[in-house]
Amino acid sequence: MTLVGLDDTDSRERGMCTTYVATRVAAAIETAGGTVDHRLLIRLDPSIEFKTRGNAALCLETDLDPDRAFDLAVDAVESLAAVEDPKTSPGVVVADASTGTVADPVAALARRAVHERVDRDEALGLADRLGYRHRGWDGGRGRIGALAAVGAGRAFDDWTYEHVAYRELERCGTPREVDRESVFAAAEAAYPDAWDTVDRAEDELVCVPSAPGPILYGIRGDDPETVREVARAIGSEPVDRSATFRTNQGTDAHLQSGTVETVRDGRAYRIDAVVDDAPETRAGGHVHTTVRDGDDHLPCVAFEPTKRFRDRVRSLRPGDRVTVCGEVGQGTLKLEKFALRDPVTTESAVPTCPDCGRSMESAGRDQGYRCRDCGTTAPGRVERELDRRLDPGWYEVPPCARRHVAKPLIRGGFDTPTYPER
Repeated sequence: MTLVGLDDTDSRERGMCTTYVATRVAAAIETAGGTVDHRLLIRLDPSIEFKTRGNAALCLETDLDPDRAFDLAVDAVESLAAVEDPKTSPGVVVADASTGTVADPVAALARRAVHERVDRDEALGLADRLGYRHRGWDGGRGRIGALAAVGAGRAFDDWTYEHVAYRELERCGTPREVDRESVFAAAEAAYPDAWDTVDRAEDELVCVPSAPGPILYGIRGDDPETVREVARAIGSEPVDRSATFRTNQGTDAHLQSGTVETVRDGRAYRIDAVVDDAPETRAGGHVHTTVRDGDDHLPCVAFEPTKRFRDRVRSLRPGDRVTVCGEVGQGTLKLEKFALRDPVTTESAVPTCPDCGRSMESAGRDQGYRCRDCGTTAPGRVERELDRRLDPGWYEVPPCARRHVAKPLIRGGFDTPTYPER
């Protein structure tokens, strides 16, 4: 068997899409008499500065001869990649291996590439030692992701699926024609097996991208037939071609366990901590708070695009025990989801006069409180029950704000009650 890895063929400004390039390579392989057994779409480190939007790399598993597969992949990249963008640096890596026999160091590199930056020389050195064919353009940085995609089949255990429909290329750059009602109806019928197709609260078609490029829509879910069924129910402009990918999207593969003390910029974490100060809404509508663990503190933020998720964050109180998840940048954790573990249920308050119901006033330093009107006294502040509007459990950003690799709560497997957004 042969594994064909590709990465970094697209551009923020000029469009194109590495999944589309991979789909064209798969078509060329089949025309050449080969078969494509697996199509993997791998989301790598979402914090890497070189990414376009989702930092995707692709791998095709085929029975075609490695030399022939390599030539077909190179031809596709040269004809389709957005190399006119100086930030685009495509790469192809081809291995004479199957998903099950790919070398252990390549699988290890794939796991690392989801969590942290991998050096290009390290990746190329590994590819050369293993005799993998590779080719890069404009520096060939994409060979890092391409090699990671080659190893991804052995690197991860949790998989989901995405069915991607592509436009006719001549339509790229024009408004996409997708029937909204059909998308909402198909999303409702397939939920929760297909998720993040729409955002009902925001009335948004999450599956339809706004960026330039050949993708018409992408349907995500837990099994391949469900995502294809949703796609078949959608009315749209002509679909030029389509493909179903196995992927690590929606799995939280990017999160690693960490502590407030040990977090580093450019990595994504799952951290247990205590809310240290009351959440505050600042300029731009972003909601800020700080969590602590002992003497160590970590600022956290829920950005304005996370919409109603910010209300959940605003409901946190100092002293709440939480688990926070997200990427750390410039010393601040960008919240993707959190779990309220042990909420504060009382607060210290000025006592109320039992006779008139008014708040008492201080009677002087260390002299407790008294009611000026009734003369009643109290020795000190009292504990008052809080009306908490946030139950213990997991809360998440809405579908319109979710990162590709972040796991929707509706997929399950969480350790406390969940409150999924849809």
